[in-house]
Amino acid sequence: MSFTPPDPFTTRPTLRGTFGMAASTHWLATATAQSVLERGGNAFDAATAAAFVLHVVEPHLNGPGGDMTGLFSTAEEPGRPVVLMGQGPAPAGATVQHYRGEGLELVPGSGALAAAVPGAVDAWLLLLRDHGTWELAEVLDFAIAYARDGHPVLGRVCGTISAVSELFRDHWPTSADLWMPGGRIPEEGELVRNPAHARTLQRLVQAGAGIGEAVGATAGHTRESRIDAARREWSEGFVVRAVAKAVQTPHRHSSGTDHRGVLTMADMAGFRAGYEEAATLEFRGHRIAKTGPWGQGPALLQTLAILDGFDDEHLDPSTELGAHTILEALKLALADREAYYGDADVPLDYLLSADYAAERRQLITEQASHEFRPGRVPGREPYIPPLRTEYVAPALTGDDGGSGGNGSGDAAAAVGEPTVGPTGETRGDTCHIDVVDRWGNMVSATPSGGWLQSSPAIPELGFCLGTRLQMTWLEPGTPSTLTPGKRPRTTLTPTLVLRDGAAVVALGSPGGDQQDQWQLLYLLRTIVGGYSPQQAIDAPAFHTTSMPGSFWPRTWEPGGAVVEDRLGNDVITGLERRGHRITRAGDWTLGRLSAVVRDPATGVLQAAANPRGAQGYAAGR
Repeated sequence: MSFTPPDPFTTRPTLRGTFGMAASTHWLATATAQSVLERGGNAFDAATAAAFVLHVVEPHLNGPGGDMTGLFSTAEEPGRPVVLMGQGPAPAGATVQHYRGEGLELVPGSGALAAAVPGAVDAWLLLLRDHGTWELAEVLDFAIAYARDGHPVLGRVCGTISAVSELFRDHWPTSADLWMPGGRIPEEGELVRNPAHARTLQRLVQAGAGIGEAVGATAGHTRESRIDAARREWSEGFVVRAVAKAVQTPHRHSSGTDHRGVLTMADMAGFRAGYEEAATLEFRGHRIAKTGPWGQGPALLQTLAILDGFDDEHLDPSTELGAHTILEALKLALADREAYYGDADVPLDYLLSADYAAERRQLITEQASHEFRPGRVPGREPYIPPLRTEYVAPALTGDDGGSGGNGSGDAAAAVGEPTVGPTGETRGDTCHIDVVDRWGNMVSATPSGGWLQSSPAIPELGFCLGTRLQMTWLEPGTPSTLTPGKRPRTTLTPTLVLRDGAAVVALGSPGGDQQDQWQLLYLLRTIVGGYSPQQAIDAPAFHTTSMPGSFWPRTWEPGGAVVEDRLGNDVITGLERRGHRITRAGDWTLGRLSAVVRDPATGVLQAAANPRGAQGYAAGR
């Protein structure tokens, strides 16, 4: 083997068994999923129950007002990867003209103007209806109990509330009431409750029992019709009424100015989650499945296509040569992401072709590039986004005399946990969950958005809206220009790996722009290097910041790379000699991967989760 041998002493074992496995970014979600499996539920029941628990226990990373993407395969069709599409579009009133008229150069990173139509809840209910076996009441019981009766709050949640406490006190009083009762920031381990959130979920369950308010929500006689009644209640009933009313109150955005949102009841009523074909690429005997190019997922496929032309020595992330080659390939793929990706006509077949990958591969030299280098697609002009190394909002005047704030291309932003600014903007956030059951059903899902710091809490609902529209541009003519009815290009990017016609790995990570970068290291170490799942997750991580960020204020650091110190002084010094602008992030800071694995030949299951932050866990038997 030409790879650096893995450390034999991992932080925890790779779990092995034959009954069922779950792994996620929070132990309570993992335990919930495993509990469902133990009680006879399948992977889809388990993942849905865990996802609603994540809304409650990781509210700084996701919420019902956010979005999600998933990839799954069923025991009946183990070789068919399916995308679960829970990314809502831009509202009808979200036009470039409107935002420019509000004096904005970018879609803000916090505030209701950044809200797409919430897509997560409908997507999970769709998956449960079509592929689960449990009743909605059973699935939501876990989340309802945690919201109603309380759960021990994470220190990171408290830290997030502290970071935005002034915003809450001065501008978002409904958020202060919810997250700072009595004006006090909760302490780590304190039981926190969200009765309004619990009531919201209970009303969805009641809609399925025939006592909801939405149009057409009548008593159902099947499990599927009861779930559909809850979906109608979500999109047409009390939730949308509360949302439409709340966004009309002007409130502070990350731009430093006050605005109303544009999301309406009609926008939410017009959205339904759905299924799509996955984008795939063959790599070293494995088929890697991702979302389409309305997400960033195919950038991982492009990177693998570029790297596939190198020998194994160039693919080892633990060496100077390997880390350099990987970083340079990532820069090329992420440049194409900016130039071509969006909810539009994307020439993905060309971008994933062997000839194009070979052309891009020739650009990798012994030295680090500090350029933004998208490729050329016949008949297309690549979009070149504003390349800001620092963003300073226009000078603002108002009663508070505050400025719009600023952001920089600081590479330390967006590590494992979110980087939260005082005006609520967030980078590097998200949750993740993977589940596999004894029948061979497998799901990888990345819920995000609607975090507690994204916009003012809606008191009747116990949650707020997301900010995914910040990933669109206000420049016309780009593949990801803000456009009513179009999905913003999301960073949510779960992965499914197939081999010999069956799904064998479900994988994912939080981390915004870093999600695919950290997953790439896992794939190289397991597929090429022979690492076990836990060895690959524990191994030192790194990522490039040499591309425009997807989060406000959309800055970049030419030649930037963030590394864990455990990569080693020799490797890090060698990367610096090659021209990489290195930021050392500490020993255990980057990546929050989790994964489940299934061997179709033997039925043996595996699971592993990230030890960083002592929060992610795997469980199974």
